[in-house]
Amino acid sequence: MAKKPTEKQLYKLKNEWLGQFFEEVKPKEFYRAVFPEGSFERKGHFEDGKANGIITIVENDKAKNRIVFDDLSVIDEVKGAEFAVMSPVAYSGRNRTAANARWLYGIAIDLDGVEMPQLRDVFHQMNHDIIPKCTYCINSGHGLHLYYLLEKPVPLYKHLQDKLREFKYELIAKVWNRYTSTFTEREQVQYQGIFQGFRMVGTQSKLGKRYPVKAFETGERVTIEYLNGYLMDKSKAVTDFHYKSDLSLAEARKKYPEWYEKRIVQGERRERWHVKRDLYDWWLRKIKEGASVGHRYSCLCVLASYAVKCDIPEDELFTDAFSLLQFLDDMSDDEHNRFTKRDILDAMQFYQENYVTYSRREAERVSAIAMPASKRNGRKQAEHLERARL
Repeated sequence: MAKKPTEKQLYKLKNEWLGQFFEEVKPKEFYRAVFPEGSFERKGHFEDGKANGIITIVENDKAKNRIVFDDLSVIDEVKGAEFAVMSPVAYSGRNRTAANARWLYGIAIDLDGVEMPQLRDVFHQMNHDIIPKCTYCINSGHGLHLYYLLEKPVPLYKHLQDKLREFKYELIAKVWNRYTSTFTEREQVQYQGIFQGFRMVGTQSKLGKRYPVKAFETGERVTIEYLNGYLMDKSKAVTDFHYKSDLSLAEARKKYPEWYEKRIVQGERRERWHVKRDLYDWWLRKIKEGASVGHRYSCLCVLASYAVKCDIPEDELFTDAFSLLQFLDDMSDDEHNRFTKRDILDAMQFYQENYVTYSRREAERVSAIAMPASKRNGRKQAEHLERARL
């Protein structure tokens, strides 16, 4: 019986196999494909009025964001970085938040647990129209990042963000199956939202600096309509691209002057429910009781969002998150699957007002921790809410 290859040997075998059939592309070439020329604002040209890419880099246990301008020069600067992530999204402002998101340039799926049989089956399924054919396949070390680049970017209006997230979850459920991953149980599937950043092509994989993340061009650009055709639950298809309810700021100023004055001029945040810290403390306990290896990062993302919802100070959140480091790292005995301070700092990006509305259902899905819905015990909603407020 043949000896099972190590993770580093697998990395090389996957590169060799992909290189037989597809052309490897350099980092800057890949990101130019993701963000065609003219997508971003030119450096020093504020009059362009365009959004930009954002790279999150973790160095010396500190996270910082770098703005990507249209010349993509920063891509060469971060080459070889130990930890740098980017999403196929253009943002206004310096922070990678839902409120700042403007354009979606592609759907990226993280497929974990990919050995040689699974790699071959991924492309077998693509060639036989079982799963959609990706535009680029990225060897990320342990697994693959499948990039489905869109023919035209999709505007990330608020009313579309939830639809696109559910659409991506359904697409992940289709692509991640018992033949494409060694993680065959449904609860092992890792769901990522549309804003999720991934290790950048040209930077280090988790295997180290001698094992950079590599990209291979594998197919054509796609449309949302094409991807809709592969969804098992057709109700998750994204079909409404008329955007009838969306107004420009100039139109909004005329139609809703009061709202414009409060939200745009004065910069007030939208009102939200403030929740007692019980939810935050409960989730902290749930992580210790039910976190799994493939969902450690997502568990902390949910913790950060609940910290905002429960008005937990940022320093308390960071203290709690770092107190979990040893526990989360000890969950895996794979030397290349360590859980590090960098993972925690990246998850802390979710400490933003925009993630307050992380729903129970979504938190349950991304963390793989069961969150049973509260029961009313036969009471009507009004009575149930009245008791809940006591």
